[in-house]
Amino acid sequence: MSASHFRHADAALLIVCLCEVLAGCGSEPLVPYSTDTPPLVLAPAVQAGVVDKRARFREIYCAVLEARHDLPDYRRCEEALMRVGREPDRTGREVHLGSSTRRLVAAMVPGVGYECFEKWLEPTGSAAQHVRQFGYDLMMIKVDALSGTENNARQIRDAVLSLPVESGAARLVLIGYSKGAPDILDALVSYPEIRTRVAAMVSAAGAVGGSPLANDAEQYQVELLRHFPGAICDSGDQGAVASLRPAVRRAWLAANPLPAEVPYYSLVTFPYPELISSVLKSSYRKLARIDSRNDSQMIFYDQLIPGSNLMAYVNADHWALAVPIARSHRTIAATLVTHNAYPREALLEAMLRFIEEDLSSKH
Repeated sequence: MSASHFRHADAALLIVCLCEVLAGCGSEPLVPYSTDTPPLVLAPAVQAGVVDKRARFREIYCAVLEARHDLPDYRRCEEALMRVGREPDRTGREVHLGSSTRRLVAAMVPGVGYECFEKWLEPTGSAAQHVRQFGYDLMMIKVDALSGTENNARQIRDAVLSLPVESGAARLVLIGYSKGAPDILDALVSYPEIRTRVAAMVSAAGAVGGSPLANDAEQYQVELLRHFPGAICDSGDQGAVASLRPAVRRAWLAANPLPAEVPYYSLVTFPYPELISSVLKSSYRKLARIDSRNDSQMIFYDQLIPGSNLMAYVNADHWALAVPIARSHRTIAATLVTHNAYPREALLEAMLRFIEEDLSSKH
């Protein structure tokens, strides 16, 4: 057997082990009894200050998909997005598909463990290549794979301040995937000096309210990611799992009002259950004990930033949204990560076009 086969087998085993660890098999409540919580209410998003802009985002995303049939993992628009509840009526406005005027730069902050498996994942950079054709750009902000939000917030602050200062309106769109979302929110609250450099912030399947799965997990279990083939990550401050617990995230939100000068956007993963990859089914079922409307890692309502603009509910599981395993590891895709295909390049273009248009309407 070749070395590459061994790497695939090792990675597959680690993926299965990690998913089983996070899913667990106990019967204890996912949300343990506790009085150490801020007062909470589960209410319609509009009552939490969320503005429903799904109709316009749908128009833009559908237009992008229709115009970019040659992009990887193409889906029809009605299959790419979910209709949840009553969606606002379409606007009927023309969708601009030419060059950007504001030239927004998307800066992605990844979730737990990304640095550990980035080399194995072999990302192609195709999303960045695609949006650069239209005057946009995409970059990654490096944060610790296994550290808590406070540590990573400082790294985001340093990364933003290291970028060249440009005249005119801010162009940086911070996109937080999974744990990357609370990392960014912490940075915006803790470091006011970066706010004028940020045009907008997006939660993309973000762990804004935490995940009940973190209540059953311990940090040493996610340390398995350090043994991924080619992994170069370290343990950091070992705070990743604790920072994802719902009690921690909700207490942080209650104590830290978000700065009003930054516009916030939420992109929520809300897949059909049959589109959850097989390796993620166990964690999906575990979360379904609380709410079956989950993406295998996050319940849908925990992904919304209070007071944000709701862009869409995406028909993709947690990994399919941002981790393109199937494109570089077809054997694992065929057996474990079975629903990983999603038109991410088209989605990124639509997000940037939507945000650019929405920001221009505010001036």
